[in-house]
Amino acid sequence: MNFEILKQHTPRISDYKDSSEFAVLVPIVKHKEQACIVFQVRSGRLNKQPNEICFPGGKIEPNESPLHAAIRETCEELLIEKSSIEILGEIDTLVTPFNTIIYPFAAYLNDYQNTYSKDEVEEVFYVPIEFLMSHTPKCSYLDVIMQPHDDFPFEKVQYGRDYPWAKGKYPAYFYEYENKIIWGITARILKNFIELISK
Repeated sequence: MNFEILKQHTPRISDYKDSSEFAVLVPIVKHKEQACIVFQVRSGRLNKQPNEICFPGGKIEPNESPLHAAIRETCEELLIEKSSIEILGEIDTLVTPFNTIIYPFAAYLNDYQNTYSKDEVEEVFYVPIEFLMSHTPKCSYLDVIMQPHDDFPFEKVQYGRDYPWAKGKYPAYFYEYENKIIWGITARILKNFIELISK
């Protein structure tokens, strides 16, 4: 037994090895004399979540830090140089009920020129931060229910098949700006970011 290892251990999210880990960047630019956030509309040719609004980001590669992944994906998707990204800090980590962990960061993009990779991005648009700070997102909820598999060993738990499984609620936030609706994980990260900078 090596209890000494605990003194050097850096805690991580429990069971992270059983989850998919992603990193995203909340990109801030000056647009029409206002501080704005750049959002992407995913290409309609993508297999996963086509035409949905998101931040630049993607899956963390083996032996890659979340920050490095966020920067790499942003450079690839917005066609910018790493040197133009000025990291402001890390936003709260998001853990979802569907085995996904997302590490968000916020950054200034210096001299961004509306560029993006057409392989991954349909378009980009800008939302003033002042607008987001003054508009509370609408919220709806989805039920999170424990559903045991058929091979679950019911005989090993109290009450067997009648065990009173815990239930939860998963919030879905919706920001509306002009003709765009920002929702899902992107809206959850956005809400957290706006709350942090509004303190």
